[in-house]
Amino acid sequence: MISLLDYGAGNVRSLRNAIHALGFTLTEIEKPDDILKAERLIFPGVGAFGAVMERLAERGYLGPLRDYLAAGRPYLGICIGLQILFEGSDESPNVPGLGIIPGRIRRFESGTLTVPHMGWNDVRVERDCSLFANYGGEKFYFVHSYCAEPTSQNAAWHLAKTDYGQPFLSAVAQGDVTAVQFHPEKSGNAGLQLLRSFLENSPASTRVDPTRTGEPTRLAKRIIACLDVRANDAGDLVVTKGDQYDVRESGEVRNLGKPVELAQRYYQEGADEIAFLNITAFRECPLADQPMLEVLERTSEQVFVPLTIGGGIRAFRDADGTGYSALDVAHAYFRSGADKVSIGSDAVDAVLAYRQRGFKDGSTAIEQIAGVYGNQAVVISIDPRRVYVQAPDATHHQTIETRAPGPQGERFCWFQCTIKGGREGRDLDAIEFAQACEELGAGEILLNSIDRDGTNSGFDLELIQAVRTAVRIPVIASSGAGCVEHFEEVFARTDVDAALAAGIFHRREVPIPTVKSFLIGHGIEVRA
Repeated sequence: MISLLDYGAGNVRSLRNAIHALGFTLTEIEKPDDILKAERLIFPGVGAFGAVMERLAERGYLGPLRDYLAAGRPYLGICIGLQILFEGSDESPNVPGLGIIPGRIRRFESGTLTVPHMGWNDVRVERDCSLFANYGGEKFYFVHSYCAEPTSQNAAWHLAKTDYGQPFLSAVAQGDVTAVQFHPEKSGNAGLQLLRSFLENSPASTRVDPTRTGEPTRLAKRIIACLDVRANDAGDLVVTKGDQYDVRESGEVRNLGKPVELAQRYYQEGADEIAFLNITAFRECPLADQPMLEVLERTSEQVFVPLTIGGGIRAFRDADGTGYSALDVAHAYFRSGADKVSIGSDAVDAVLAYRQRGFKDGSTAIEQIAGVYGNQAVVISIDPRRVYVQAPDATHHQTIETRAPGPQGERFCWFQCTIKGGREGRDLDAIEFAQACEELGAGEILLNSIDRDGTNSGFDLELIQAVRTAVRIPVIASSGAGCVEHFEEVFARTDVDAALAAGIFHRREVPIPTVKSFLIGHGIEVRA
């Protein structure tokens, strides 16, 4: 009996789908006694430490879970499922963990590194364990701001380590109790193989191999495929792409494919993440009938890399007058298979209100979603455009001296935040906006460019570098990619964490495998 402990938070659907794809059936934990009946127990890795422990306590799961673990019965914890085994976490300082493993979970010391540690990294397996029986050195997908420190007190649990500024425990094991910091259900074939190893074998370690030290691990740069999804005139959902947000061609919505099928193609081609952008409001639909929920559900059945959904992550009221909070909307998307939600125009309004208040009050969607699901679950999509000025003192906004002068020869510009797809500007620059979103709890920035969108002229390196150096959370470069050289250029010159493209992938002008081969040839770390 394989049992899944779903405590009601986040994207558990993807883990269910991965296990079903491997040919196994699952039993759901519905009450505390079910935990002790399990033959193999899987703890999914979604949520903030304090929120997870609170849910476990509310449902009466803590006692049976401790008893199950104390008996050394087969357990696989994923991400937060590893962290709760420790005595506590800096993420929720006053909340005790299960105390099975000595030590506390500590926040990464960022320095020049971005936090969360987000993306594909390697693991150094330090002793034999059937969990890694068929491991061939592939990268796994990590997304976390807090990590387990290896110490002499917890040395008996050390199974694998990963480097990100410091070595941390990426896998622990003692007897049949195992846990991993990465997400196998989001790690493609390597992750599926690890899940199969747990489901088929006893994970008990057999012996230590002191010669298996390995090289330092390296976080890969990510290549993300973005799918703009909207309803066409016949009401069918299609992937489209426009020039400066004009998605019509000969009077019809440009149709570049069906969203689920296209996402599957990109997964097979090696995309590190898939991002869906819902550009049709569907404001009149009840939340349960939102078309993008089905897109996520169907995609997560076949695509085992991270999925992001943007567009419509806001409070709204449907045609019947039923109201939904932004947290309600995010929860529905997470439960349908999304790993991250992207907030755009509403984040601009939230930041303007936050700056006027001068303090955080928990009212913004950013704070609410990050508080429940962790900051790694919240992406902020920024749509800036250049505003040229003759001199820095001509504006109160942060300016740069640009290599691309304005129409009147202006040598300086600032990056104005826009809403509604660039149709309206706000008195807010992209740098201060990104910093404010980080303060509110966002975990990643998706940085677009109104000026470069659809031009195939390359990423706006000046914009990207300005934002990348202003924040300590990961930044995704978007807008303007037209050839493989543009990807190499943005990684080499800005140290951005990921690069996103849409149209050139949809039209097969620049295939994802070609991009990765080119980057590998230029010494840039990517997931092969």
